[in-house]
Amino acid sequence: MRERLASRVALLARPRLPESLPVRLDRRRVYVLPTRFGLFFAVLVCAMLLGALNYNNNPALLLALLLAATGLSSLIAAHLQLSGLGIDAVSAEPVTAGDRLSMHLALSANDARARRGLQLRCLDATAVASLLGNGPASTVLELPTSQRGWLDPGRIRISTTQPMGLALAWAWVWPDTSLLVYPAMESQGPPLPPGEGNAGLARLHPAGDELHHLRGYRPGDARRAIAWKPSARRDTLMVREFEQPLAVEISLDWRALAPLGNEQRISRLARWVDLAEREGRRYRLQLPGQPVLGPDHGAAHRHLCLRALALLPRDHGH
Repeated sequence: MRERLASRVALLARPRLPESLPVRLDRRRVYVLPTRFGLFFAVLVCAMLLGALNYNNNPALLLALLLAATGLSSLIAAHLQLSGLGIDAVSAEPVTAGDRLSMHLALSANDARARRGLQLRCLDATAVASLLGNGPASTVLELPTSQRGWLDPGRIRISTTQPMGLALAWAWVWPDTSLLVYPAMESQGPPLPPGEGNAGLARLHPAGDELHHLRGYRPGDARRAIAWKPSARRDTLMVREFEQPLAVEISLDWRALAPLGNEQRISRLARWVDLAEREGRRYRLQLPGQPVLGPDHGAAHRHLCLRALALLPRDHGH
């Protein structure tokens, strides 16, 4: 019930729509309320005031007034912890669905006040940040992901109970930013489809066709790969490295997986893209209604292919 109430109250707070970054928090966007400890402190001070007035005890009355002034000062100090704070940028590297996405936030301040113990919350992720002076700082929120496509982080809550824990100051930031989540890859599936074109590339493989060279033994090498005669001559273990020819390029075609469901096709193609990259193969990706990607390989090509798979419509037909 408390979480539902907090979410409804958040809808009335600024901002009410996504906003472009950078954002600077001004005094109208910072909200302050006493904490539980602050409420207990207020009740205690009120009891002291009543007792001091009842018994006409001037020292007790002075102490109660000083404590009350301290409590009011903590409200102002907590407000100043957030006032002038800036959120300059939000970024994240794409991850596969199901993994935690690391969202990086760049923070800054427009004055030299130290801001310690800033608590940031987004979805169910939390983080703590501190700014010393007006220099920049950064923090990371590990967001959960469950499905491919664009992830809208929604509102980010920044709060603090500094410096005395008597007051909670908080503000909201709603960045107009979407973060990319790659599709989940098939855990176990068939190998890559056969390549097209003439064999021109080659890769090292322990069970290849032609001997490439000899190298020193490394822990984990198979015993059958050890070249015993050269090892005896050199008085050290030598292992044979073979060369296996590869086709020029691989075609990853959406239509070739017609018997599978849409999401299963996407998972298998994502796995094949990752497998082709790990093996250093050139590949092209053919998706319906989109231009052919490739043939190519490398980090940029992998990102383009996985991005295209992630953004396919969920109700896409055969």
